[in-house]
Amino acid sequence: MTVHPVFLIGFPAAGKTTVGTQVAAALGRDFVDLDDAIAARAGGTSAAALVAADEVDFRRREAEALAALATDATPRVIATGGGAATWGDNLARMRAAGLVVTLAVDLDVALARAAASGPRPLLGQPRPALEAMYRRRAAAYRRAHAVVSTDDRAPAAVAADVVALVRRAEARPGAAAWVCLGERTYPIVVDDTPLAAALAPYVRPGKAALVADANLAPWIAAYRDALAAAGADVHVEVVPAGEASKSLDTYGRLAGALIGAGLDRWGTVWALGGGVVGDLAGFVAATLYRGVDVVQLPTTLVAMTDSAIGGKTAVDVPAGKNLVGAFHQPRLVHAHTPTLDTLPPRERRAGFGELWKYALLDGDALWDAVAALAPWAAGDAAPTPPGAVGVIERAAALKAAIVSRDERERTPVSLVPGAPPPGGGAGERALLNLGHTIGHAIEAAAGWSLLHGECVGLGLVAMARISHRLGVAGADLEPRVTEALAATGLPTDLGPWLTPEVLGRVTVDKKRRGTHIGFVVCATSGDCRVMDVAPSDLADLLRP
Repeated sequence: MTVHPVFLIGFPAAGKTTVGTQVAAALGRDFVDLDDAIAARAGGTSAAALVAADEVDFRRREAEALAALATDATPRVIATGGGAATWGDNLARMRAAGLVVTLAVDLDVALARAAASGPRPLLGQPRPALEAMYRRRAAAYRRAHAVVSTDDRAPAAVAADVVALVRRAEARPGAAAWVCLGERTYPIVVDDTPLAAALAPYVRPGKAALVADANLAPWIAAYRDALAAAGADVHVEVVPAGEASKSLDTYGRLAGALIGAGLDRWGTVWALGGGVVGDLAGFVAATLYRGVDVVQLPTTLVAMTDSAIGGKTAVDVPAGKNLVGAFHQPRLVHAHTPTLDTLPPRERRAGFGELWKYALLDGDALWDAVAALAPWAAGDAAPTPPGAVGVIERAAALKAAIVSRDERERTPVSLVPGAPPPGGGAGERALLNLGHTIGHAIEAAAGWSLLHGECVGLGLVAMARISHRLGVAGADLEPRVTEALAATGLPTDLGPWLTPEVLGRVTVDKKRRGTHIGFVVCATSGDCRVMDVAPSDLADLLRP
């Protein structure tokens, strides 16, 4: 087991010191409050006094103290200040040195805690400034290895989750991110290491079912051999490529085949492919014997950054996409990046529909990183550039953070223009539907002739137009989205799809609540929210 420092980051009053003290005691390690370390180096002047006197000078002192702790091999638990992860290269330094865990807290909860525990210099600002700071810092907090929610939870319960996470992460290091769901916590690994070594720690003896997309013939044998080398008795089922395989008929045939092959309740379904196989095999695993383990092995950009993460499994029915399904979290998501080298160019481009979605959710830094990959997206066959791995990891971490806070979109969100993004995990997962309301309707109306990412891209154009018409975004959002999509080779002409059939399908969207749909709008990159919109209003809102 490799032992590293544990860094706790998060908004002020998230409980980093309280939880960190308990985590350190449980792990038998020293605890360090970074603010105390800064004060010691400043001759005893408190961190609060240093911030009040000169915040820029304080950040310099903070970075120096953090660098000293990060380069020390002593395995400590270190609680950082609220702004530490947002400054300079502090976050990258922490990620390189150890395990970074965000303690997530809703803004109102943080303010209530702060009011009860004493003044904090940066929380005395007017509400609009606090909301802006909260949104701005959120992008950094989501880039931790893991996010653990603290809202309405006792510090001891939060500490127990962090301790369990630390032990898992140190037993199996190398994950880009972790989805933190208590006993169902699992890693997301993005790498190019040999398959046998990468998968072996997760293989259990006994029957394993490798469910693979027919287009992955060059990879099926490699994955089968890797599982077999680790001791699994592997049965392979190949699923025809394309959205048509996400049907109740295919689901029934696949479930029957796995039962016939001897897969039992202690077996594992390994889903090799893109979103179609991941959703289908995941749904079979969720329902076979009332639930067996599934491991997601995504091979497309869409799957690596979105569909393989979060436990949503489903099949399509004539009424619409993904309307029959279940939440069933995987035991592991392992993205083997060399599989991207064999993606057809159209599939590679389609992945950018989801990447632009994440860029709009996260902010300008991820937007610029995705934009830098435009030549690779729009070109013909080419090796995966190094920058793609960082983008995949960041998008995956963003989804992991949201799912960790809100696994099942458990609370409906209804926000008005000008309100902050949802906090506390309440309905936060609904934000991941950005671009999907119209996108799914187009996908179904097109009879699955368009790829999912292509439809999400068109859905983002629709979202930008609606956001402007509702007064949330400026007129520049739609051309910005359109130009980005075009640069990565995605279709941008929404006009042919503004048909009664497409708009009619919106009424059976999963996000509908009564007579309204929870529609995700965007003010600018990094500032998205959910609004209630009547389906009958969409046609007027979408007209050029």
